[in-house]
Amino acid sequence: MAVVTIDLPEETFPGLGETPEAFVREMRLAAAIFWYARGQISQGKGAEIAGLKRREFIEALGRARVDAIQITEEALQEEVERDLQARRERLAADLPDSRRAP
Repeated sequence: MAVVTIDLPEETFPGLGETPEAFVREMRLAAAIFWYARGQISQGKGAEIAGLKRREFIEALGRARVDAIQITEEALQEEVERDLQARRERLAADLPDSRRAP
């Protein structure tokens, strides 16, 4: 794991965390939520950065009012179309062939 060092004034911690360690936890979570909201990382990567389980990260997203599901309208439409096409193909395969004589 990489280590990043940031120099901050001592008076930073009482406002943003009781201890430097608590501040670091909050900073990691804030960064993970920010990057996830921008679509730069996955839920799994966000949880890893924040030092949380995926479920805990999803709960943190909810508290931060960030949508846990990141999908564009276009991607959703494509997924729906693919699903509909697959269903049509399965139904067509199950239909009797009207060209065959009974």
